[in-house]
Amino acid sequence: MVNVVYFSSATGNTRRFVDKVGHPAQRIPLLPSEEFLHVNQPYVLIVPTYGGGNTKGAVPRQVIKFLNDPDNRALCMGVISAGNTNFGAAYCLAGDIIAAKLGVPHMYKFELLGTAEDVSRVREGLSEFWQRISPTPA
Repeated sequence: MVNVVYFSSATGNTRRFVDKVGHPAQRIPLLPSEEFLHVNQPYVLIVPTYGGGNTKGAVPRQVIKFLNDPDNRALCMGVISAGNTNFGAAYCLAGDIIAAKLGVPHMYKFELLGTAEDVSRVREGLSEFWQRISPTPA
């Protein structure tokens, strides 16, 4: 089964994209007062890029905090990122940074809310990826 962990700001753009993809998903809390998310199974992370085109601040603080937990970090199998092409070279930079730090694939990039084609590609890609990494029963 595909597992998704995502972060979405108050605008909800990433949440809306994840909802359209339709796989089970857990949200990294937006506010410090919300309960910290601990995962216990492998997942793919979907994350927006912050920073308005700057290379600093591309990864949301909440995502950094989530990934600073060794168990959460170890269970990340890949990253999908959102961005804005107006960010230029920083387009979807959060995904590049996380993938490099964790040694996992940066599986897909989409702009803002994503298109219907993005949703379809991510849905299918996640299913295929999960079949490849899941152990087959003996």
